[in-house]
Amino acid sequence: MSSMISYSLVVFAGFFAIMNPIANTPIFLALTSGDDPATRKTIALRSVMLAFVIIFFFSLLGKVVFELFGITLPALRITGGLLVFLIGFHMLQGNVSKVHTPAPEDNKESLEAELSIIVSPLATPILAGPGTIATAMNYASGKGPEEIIITVTAFAVLCVVTYLFFVFGERFVEYIGKSAIKVISRMMGLILAVTGTQMVIQGIHDAVKMYGDF
Repeated sequence: MSSMISYSLVVFAGFFAIMNPIANTPIFLALTSGDDPATRKTIALRSVMLAFVIIFFFSLLGKVVFELFGITLPALRITGGLLVFLIGFHMLQGNVSKVHTPAPEDNKESLEAELSIIVSPLATPILAGPGTIATAMNYASGKGPEEIIITVTAFAVLCVVTYLFFVFGERFVEYIGKSAIKVISRMMGLILAVTGTQMVIQGIHDAVKMYGDF
């Protein structure tokens, strides 16, 4: 039981670092600037729901995707680890990785155009980008049903947390200040870099066991 609780905390922390709702809140506010509160809530809700569907799909069918494209779990862990490390490295330098966050859209002319940001860039790649997908597949693929349930549940909880950050984002940014946002983002970057390194180490270890000593 205690091992499952520990695993749940590890999964949630990994998702929290890679999705980083704290750093994404100012991005969300920029993308929805000028929108009324009702529209902003709609965009926030639909974007996190779509992100959850994407991660749910890859958590459940990751193994099928592996078999279809001939991908091995060690290869995913190494590649995903490098990707996660790269995102964390950019955050440590005070930059935003292009893989993690694209440029915001400007000059929204209609409600349809405003809602289009739900799919891109909000749901993907900001919330459920390559790094998040790789993290979910690393935690869920090739494991038992308990680990898959924990992975999906942890991401669902994080989606709720992210929604609350988005909805109450203006108050949050005003309360802690933009400088605190930068400090927290760099801390998340350090966690991401370490998480990515651990994924690479685990991937190399698994590859050696799978293919034998080099």
